[in-house]
Amino acid sequence: MQDNPSQVSLWRQLQGAASILMAVRDGQSMTAALEDVDATLRPGVQSLSFHVLRWLGRAEALRQLLVKRAPPPEADALLCVALALAWSDCEAPYTTHTLVDQAVEAAKRSEATQHQASFINGCLRRFLRERDELVALTEKSPQAVWNHPQWWIDRVRKDHPAHWQAILQANNKRAPLVLRINQRKTTQAEYLRELEALNIEASPVGKQGVILDLARPVTALPGFAEGHFSVQDAAAQLAAPLLLEGLDKPTRPLVTSPASLTSEGAEPAGRATAPIEPTRLRILDACAAPGGKTAHLLELAECAVTALDIDARRCERIEQNLQRLGLQATIVVGDARRPDTWWDGRLYDGILLDAPCTASGIVRRHPDVRWLRRPTDIAQLADIQARLLDTLWPLLKPGGRMLYCTCSVFKAEGDNQIQMFVTHHTDALLMPSPGHLLPQSGLETSVFSDNPMREQDGFYYALLEKTGR
Repeated sequence: MQDNPSQVSLWRQLQGAASILMAVRDGQSMTAALEDVDATLRPGVQSLSFHVLRWLGRAEALRQLLVKRAPPPEADALLCVALALAWSDCEAPYTTHTLVDQAVEAAKRSEATQHQASFINGCLRRFLRERDELVALTEKSPQAVWNHPQWWIDRVRKDHPAHWQAILQANNKRAPLVLRINQRKTTQAEYLRELEALNIEASPVGKQGVILDLARPVTALPGFAEGHFSVQDAAAQLAAPLLLEGLDKPTRPLVTSPASLTSEGAEPAGRATAPIEPTRLRILDACAAPGGKTAHLLELAECAVTALDIDARRCERIEQNLQRLGLQATIVVGDARRPDTWWDGRLYDGILLDAPCTASGIVRRHPDVRWLRRPTDIAQLADIQARLLDTLWPLLKPGGRMLYCTCSVFKAEGDNQIQMFVTHHTDALLMPSPGHLLPQSGLETSVFSDNPMREQDGFYYALLEKTGR
């Protein structure tokens, strides 16, 4: 906890956080809204906004107790920002009195809220006097306790009755910075030693992952410019090895002219036979941007990857990321639902379908997601996922494999989706797969004894093999 505002005035950061909250309430993502924030303010505003969106359910419940009728949107946003930051001493980034003073100052300094400054001051002073009693009253509200919309709580509870509380608790934790080591440039052990030499505390996670004890700018970490690592959550790092495992690398025999063969079709005695040259696996990474999984595939295997994405600007990010890592792929701007506009007609050995989804598994990293989504989004996205599966399946050769994944904990986007697909596609064999990986934030909150990772976002994985029937 800090007693004094940072170098950039706290009241200005609170104004910025309130503008982010208003943008989210209007349906804009926090990431997009932050782009409109002045660069000098952005780091502080981002930090405060993450905190506010993690505890928005509690803040809104407190505001409803303080004033039954919602004030104008600008005043309500600033009030909820202050309440989200100040409701708990152990969670507050500044002392509660500092937050209240600076929130009132923020109200006075803005044309949109200056006429509400006295009202905001009165609400927050009352909150300081009655905080314990008010917080206790909010314990009756599930949205305040779990800081998720009620429909979201109900859905998680239905889909994961044994783990729903742990999932929601994990969502409200800060996500750590996790790196994936580029094994073409270095090793996990070597990079950990490099960090240790710089007194940067870190530990291994998975086969190529490194988790930092404290997050820091990735550009300041050793080896960034040289492409020694990428930023990727531990759960997402499972995609590439899951798809590659079990894929037989095809071989291309050396072409021999008929005249050089004996009557039995064999090489003449004494003639050296060149070794069979392996061909590269043909892999499609559908919905590939920003390219993390594309890069991991190229780091792990000699393969020809087509990285497909519908967004041209996001395809530029794929190119930039691969260039830094020293990797190459065929990058295509196109709609995965319309192969006729981009596919060359040659079947793939493997297809990675990281399908569009609710992102309900990565709330730790994107706390605005829970407030942006609506219950109807699940069915709409599940329909898109089903169409992508149906459309891309014919592009896979017999014996090939498709890895379907989403960063979602909702079963409509995971288990239910795949069971429906397998039922309607008799040539699809569901291979041993991780299924739903649930979000976890360290050993202290982990209750999923069947998963040794202990630190990950929520994900779903299903590996499908084409039987040729």
